[in-house]
Amino acid sequence: IHTLITRLLPRAAYPREPNSLLHNSINMSPTTSRNLVSWCLCLLLTAPLSVQGFAPLSVSTTSSPSKSSTTSLQAIGVLAKKAKQIALKEYVSEGIEDGVMEIYKSMKEKMKDMSDEDLLSKEDEPMGPLQQAITKRKGTITVIAEYKRKLSETTATTQEDAPNSGFISDLYDPELLSPVFREFGAAAVAVMADERMGGCSYKDIAAFVEEQRRAKNEVPGPIPVINNDLIIDELQIARSAYENCGACVIQYAPNKDEFTTLLKAAKAVDLEVIVAVSTVEDGQAAIDAGARMISIIQVYGAEDKVALVEQLKNVAENKVSMIANVHAKNDKQLQEIEEAWALRDHGFHAVWVGEALYKAGSDFTETPGAIIKSMRSKSSLKWASPKASSGRGEGAREYLGDIMM
Repeated sequence: IHTLITRLLPRAAYPREPNSLLHNSINMSPTTSRNLVSWCLCLLLTAPLSVQGFAPLSVSTTSSPSKSSTTSLQAIGVLAKKAKQIALKEYVSEGIEDGVMEIYKSMKEKMKDMSDEDLLSKEDEPMGPLQQAITKRKGTITVIAEYKRKLSETTATTQEDAPNSGFISDLYDPELLSPVFREFGAAAVAVMADERMGGCSYKDIAAFVEEQRRAKNEVPGPIPVINNDLIIDELQIARSAYENCGACVIQYAPNKDEFTTLLKAAKAVDLEVIVAVSTVEDGQAAIDAGARMISIIQVYGAEDKVALVEQLKNVAENKVSMIANVHAKNDKQLQEIEEAWALRDHGFHAVWVGEALYKAGSDFTETPGAIIKSMRSKSSLKWASPKASSGRGEGAREYLGDIMM
């Protein structure tokens, strides 16, 4: 009632204090209340209101999913950052490990003498171990296998056939999957160490690092472990170094000082950085700031990813390696393998594969290792089938052939 009166009557027609009528109505008799409601309805029906006041909101017939999805993702990013800040406070309150604290203090001391120019790559500066591992000759694609226990929460405005959120079933522990990733040819393993988004923690990182360390004298040898936590503070980088990660993922931040601070922190502890971007502007800004590895995230479809990279400048001059995040499709097909082949043919160095590795469960023909092997194969996008290759039979025939020779 109060809302109707304040909107329909002129300013002088109701009391100066907007809430006074609302307060007085509490003690009204039933007859008075009914009369007041009837009076408001009559006024609503007879008042000379403008038609424009009830005009429906204009809705554009042309869809612009990029703008709407960018807005929603920015909102999600703000909430995720707030949640991460709370998690960091809890971690600090529980007590920081002595080793992490030593690395953090040493890192802060080194950062005092750093400038933005120190982040820029030099002509004779060699690639780091991770960048070397994911950057092969032209026409070859490498795979970064991501370990996570929880599916991403993706809306229909960004990808209609993306899987729903929830926990991944039939997922093996890090100690069992780590050798699978290595033996089937993954260039690196990434761990989504944000418990809210990925269902994993730094304990999972430690488990992968330890298993890879034990493979030091084996063939194939250890592969780098990447921390894919939502990094917003130097303390997380110090913790990544403490866990012996080979690299970490930093999402590009519009705040240049905040972004360069994290890059300096990683450089101070000799940690390679993969910068995650979703727009041309962010990608170019990251390259100009000295990023050597760029990961394209939140962009769906091979064509859109290729179009984004083609607009970036100084990629070859700065020896920048391009990584594409291959999103899982909510079906039983293996379109993700075809997408990896298409990205390979358009010059991407590596694909980042997470949920797509686990969509077939424990099926031995479509295990994470089989999918990694198929993505790495030099199959033709036009003629080959995206059927995962489990490796059964092929290795035996090759072995018997070697014996006969």
